[in-house]
Amino acid sequence: MRVFFIGFGQAGGKIVDMFLAHDKKLQNSSFRGIAVNSARTDLLGLHNIDMKDRLLIGQTVVKGHGVGTDNVCGAKITADEIDTIINAIDTRGTHDIDAFIVVAGLGGGTGSGGTPVLCRHLKRIYREPVYALAMIPAPEEGRLYSYNAARSLATLVNEADNTFVFDNSAWKEEGESVKSAYDRLNEELVRRFGVLFRAGEVGQFGVGEMVVDSSEIINTLRGGGISTIGYAISDVITKTKPKKSFFSGFGKKDKEGSSLTGEDKSAKIIGLVRRAMLGRLTLPCDYTTAERALVLVAGPPNELDRKGVEKSKSWVEENIAGIEVRGGDYPVGSNYIAAVVLLSTIGKAPRITELLEQAKETKQDVIKSVDRKSNLFEDAIDPLFE
Repeated sequence: MRVFFIGFGQAGGKIVDMFLAHDKKLQNSSFRGIAVNSARTDLLGLHNIDMKDRLLIGQTVVKGHGVGTDNVCGAKITADEIDTIINAIDTRGTHDIDAFIVVAGLGGGTGSGGTPVLCRHLKRIYREPVYALAMIPAPEEGRLYSYNAARSLATLVNEADNTFVFDNSAWKEEGESVKSAYDRLNEELVRRFGVLFRAGEVGQFGVGEMVVDSSEIINTLRGGGISTIGYAISDVITKTKPKKSFFSGFGKKDKEGSSLTGEDKSAKIIGLVRRAMLGRLTLPCDYTTAERALVLVAGPPNELDRKGVEKSKSWVEENIAGIEVRGGDYPVGSNYIAAVVLLSTIGKAPRITELLEQAKETKQDVIKSVDRKSNLFEDAIDPLFE
């Protein structure tokens, strides 16, 4: 799948930078992307996005210092400079892409405010689907961040063709601050979505027996709303060590031995898919409310098994609300086999309900704080002028 990423704001830019870094490491050309921000220092901190593809917006308003947590300002700046952003996208080239993915953290100002605006304009101009990959803040990041995220997400689900959600609070380890965990959380996100978005590539190991191409992913996501991803990985016992590991840096050290055969392969794939769906999702939710699903198994060709994939699809179909379950295999050079389960158009996600309720409670306090003035000098001496 050929994807055009737009990293919006600080978090979005960093994540797109990581997607491109993994693409370069694997010597692929599936991903291209730009970064858009109102803060100059955030753009300068990127490493894999070319300087010409880093776009600073809102210079006349915030002078390159960012909009802070003011997502209304972020939305206005984006609307005012939408032609500049679209021109940067066109310059980078869109003739051969399968989808746009706008990546942003929804708690701040630039990405939170600008992402829904950009998605709306992209859908008006291009025929390719426009998806959002959104990170929602943990409660301890502050009420204002949660309020921003709720406002942005409520708007975004109506503007994007589908919205992938990554919940920071679900992935933060006990006792760990979200700030110190950002890099690790971003790596977890890129690992999962990287496997999904590379599906259908033709590499040195050819294509799978059951190819998952871009149309399969697009059809799974066509219902709109919110989607989540499950992921599980397992060691593969191989006789020889592959030259290059697709999942290098994502698991344990290589092992040597004899490979599995027959029913063992099938059982291992089914178990892996179950772990992916029943384990920690990017957005914890009631998976039985999903309308559509996609199962993707990636790994060495001799470890992939058609029967295992088919049985896994049947198991997923039995456990979701809808009946559309697509799936296939993706042969890669690796000492690991990975299962990705995409659950699309989720009907129930307690974390989203909690976020919206918290935003309602915060709304009145936000309104009051705008009008609140300091009374420190109320009874002081007369001012110089009124």
